[in-house]
Amino acid sequence: YTNFEVIVMNNNSQKPETFALFDKYKNMHSNFRVIDANYEFNYSKINNQGVKEANGEYIVLLNNDTEIITPNWLELMVGYAMQPHIGAVGAKLLYPDNTVQHAGVILGIGGIAQHTFIGCAKEDPGFYGRLSVPFNYSAVTAACLMVAKDKFNEVGGLEEYLQVAFNDIDFNLKLLEKGYYNVCLNHVELYHHESKSRGLDTTSEKYKRFVSEHDYMKDKWSNILYNDKFYNPNLSLKKAFVLDRK
Repeated sequence: YTNFEVIVMNNNSQKPETFALFDKYKNMHSNFRVIDANYEFNYSKINNQGVKEANGEYIVLLNNDTEIITPNWLELMVGYAMQPHIGAVGAKLLYPDNTVQHAGVILGIGGIAQHTFIGCAKEDPGFYGRLSVPFNYSAVTAACLMVAKDKFNEVGGLEEYLQVAFNDIDFNLKLLEKGYYNVCLNHVELYHHESKSRGLDTTSEKYKRFVSEHDYMKDKWSNILYNDKFYNPNLSLKKAFVLDRK
């Protein structure tokens, strides 16, 4: 699949080797661009800016700490994203030790939402085969997410109040609200070296922001956070795919 462009959003990079790499790829590929976003880190704002610059009909939001495993990933994801009823298209993300980091998102677990099948082996078929086939979920992570650009714009892109946490969940729920279906393609695999480029949120200021973003989600989506229509209500919200014994 060659009909694509690559846009790198440069958020306050400082290392000379980073800029050397930018120059290398700009010289090698005419479809490679670097756009400066030199302001305080805001995942939503950075991605919204990138989408405005993009020329394609379909957008892939892709973290810079990911590594593609499936060679024909773009063809597979476009095949779903182009369908009129499909919103966000996600992929199975793996830790470097070949255990699952993401294979869809269930609402309500952990307060707001949680990735499914965390820590399962790459070859694990999952609960009734859910790790083996494409499956609809309320949300998929934006670490690797494809969506038609017109649908992205229809829901207003990513909410910029949510600078770090839950912006992808909010985006997925806006698509659901419009009647689209979100899907995780478990035959499309990537490695996700989570938070290696930006680091973890450990300061008190970052914790306060997380609490604020958590409260935003509860206020906005309280009607569906504990009523995930893609998750059996008889199953637990403490641990995914376990019978809730009350």
